[in-house]
Order: sequence, then structure tokens, then C-alpha cells
Amino acid sequence: MHTQLNTGNTPNHVATRFVNSENVSRTEIVSLVDGEAVTTTLAIAAGCEVDHASVIKLARTYQSDLQEFGLLDFKSESTGGRPTEFALLNEQQSTLILTYMRNSAIVREFKKRLVKGFWRLVHAKPAFDYAAALNDPRTLLALLTDNVKKVVALEADNTELSHENLMLEQKVAADAPKTAFFDAVTVTHETYSVAEAAKLIGTGQNRLMAFLRQRRWVTIRKNEPMQSQIESGYLTAKLSTFEHPENGKTIVSTPRVTGKGLTKLQTLWARREADLLGGPL
Repeated sequence: MHTQLNTGNTPNHVATRFVNSENVSRTEIVSLVDGEAVTTTLAIAAGCEVDHASVIKLARTYQSDLQEFGLLDFKSESTGGRPTEFALLNEQQSTLILTYMRNSAIVREFKKRLVKGFWRLVHAKPAFDYAAALNDPRTLLALLTDNVKKVVALEADNTELSHENLMLEQKVAADAPKTAFFDAVTVTHETYSVAEAAKLIGTGQNRLMAFLRQRRWVTIRKNEPMQSQIESGYLTAKLSTFEHPENGKTIVSTPRVTGKGLTKLQTLWARREADLLGGPL
């Protein structure tokens, strides 16, 4: 967006719009126009002691970056010769464009002056005249539009939060049986036979024993607990003896499932069922 402005003795670092506006207050390098503190690429070039062409080129090159902080307003002014293009920059835009410049001592000093200029001008803004605004249809329309946008944004946030709360409630309800099961068995010191564990998980003894062999929790031939699962705290070994007709007294190691092991088995079994059904756990 360009605006052709004609001035007589306007300094080259001050936008003509600021000089002609009735709603302007000004520091050395920052102007307040209609309630917004702004500076210009001309002021930045003068303050940093660089060619204005370099600064306006930066504004053109990084226009998309600068416009993340507001519309970048390009204007031009003429002092009798060739019109000079410049850009109006708010505080965030002017701070950003200075980060793209070489950080010399002069630039650093100007940055401090610019920050102070914005701070002084913003804090010196007069209180908003609501009575006058209510008598100005354009200002009133702008205020109403802004409030509507805020209400719409709040409603969108509330809708999103309500959806998130609903999802959390559903997740808590879905996890409740798992949580109750975990609380019931993990802290106990009791151990369970494979038949008891199968019943708690919701399957049969033979099916669970086959699953334990498949997962290498017990040996394939004798169904004895694997040492690795004992060390992990999932199983214990119950030793018993009996008289073998040929071998005499024989020691048998029978697996017992711990509370920790039962919790682990429930997870593995649920995952197995999900895989079989082709769906997520």
C-alpha cells in the first residue's frame, strides 16, 4: 500500500503523515498516531547512520516476517524531487528489522534510544475517550467488531477446552478398570498360580500357559519359570517333590505369577487381543 505525500520542510526521518495528523504525539524517533506508537525506516536509517535504501530493502526482503506483527504500511513522500519510499513500523516490526542489521556500536546505541522512545511514548498515551468514541460511528464500529472477534475467540477456546475435557473424561473412564486392576495386584505380595492368573486376565489356563511358553516366560518342555522372568520380578518358583516310579524323588519347579507379573501379563494379553482383532490397544 502506497500513499503519495507532499511536504515542504519535513525532516527526512519523520513520516509526513505524522506531521499532518491531529492525533499525533512525538518523541525524537517515535510517533504516536491514532493510539499506535510507530517509527519509520527513515528514522532507523538516520539513527543507525546507514543509507535509507539499505533499510527499505530489508523491509521489502523480510516483508512476510515483519507482517507477522501487523500490516506493513509503505508510503512515499516528495520534497520537490524524486519521491522517497519509506515504511511505517510498529515497535515489534522495528525491533525485528534491527536484528537483521549488523550489530555495530552505532546500531546498538540506536536500539536503546528506540526502546526508550517507544516506552516513553506508550506510557504517555492519554486515556481513551470513550464518550468521544461513542459519538464516532467508525470508531464505535471498530470497537464492536473487535469485541465480537474476542467473543468468537473465547467461544472457540471454550469449545476446544470442552472437547479436551470430554476426551480426558472418556480416557479416565476407559482406564478405570486397568487402574483398579493395577492397584489391586501390583502392591500385593501374594502370588498366583497360572490357573488363577488366567481367570483374573479372562482366559483359560492352557491358553495362558501356551502364551507363557511363546513369550519365553516358562520353558517349553517342563513349563518351569525362566530365570530372566524371576529376576524381573514377574514370576517365582514353587518347588515341590514327588516319587517318580523310575527316577525316585524328583524336584518340580512350578511357576507362580507375582502381582507385578500379573499386571504385565494383562498388558501383554490385551495387546495380543488387539493384534488379533487388527485394532489399537
